[in-house]
Amino acid sequence: MSATALLQRHARMALVLIALACLASVAGALYAQHVWAMEPCPWCILQRVLYLAIAGVALLAAAVPTGSAGRVSTALSALLVVVLGLAGAAAALYQHFVAAKLPSCDLTLADRIVSGLGLDAWLPDVFEVRASCADAAVSLLGVPFELWSAALFGLVTALAIWLIRSVLLRPDSDNV
Repeated sequence: MSATALLQRHARMALVLIALACLASVAGALYAQHVWAMEPCPWCILQRVLYLAIAGVALLAAAVPTGSAGRVSTALSALLVVVLGLAGAAAALYQHFVAAKLPSCDLTLADRIVSGLGLDAWLPDVFEVRASCADAAVSLLGVPFELWSAALFGLVTALAIWLIRSVLLRPDSDNV
């Protein structure tokens, strides 16, 4: 197998892996919400929205045909994933270090974004805020949920940076 074909396969696999990790994170959050009664706060919901946006971008990029358009699409999509991943990590860290210590997270940036998108009215079982940040502060295996989320956003961001490097720095400009 040629180096180009191998890199193309790895880029698509990386994009699909990013999407699956993000979708699994949202599925896990929904399971925790509906089975373990762990109600989400605005920052939790914002992170769900960012995970779903990353998954959508990654899946669209993985579906683009090979060639120079695929290479550009992969690089731009990976760059967008980096931006969304950094936003998600920032949201998770803000939730942990600031919002979880406040008595209410009403009218915070996350609350305004979630309300502004209207997703809570469209699909309340997934996007409706049901707890304050202090009430939503729970742990899994001794680690707060939001730190698990920050770690996954970091992993996704690192993988997207690797994708950008592999697409832009490889010698032959054909495919991905």
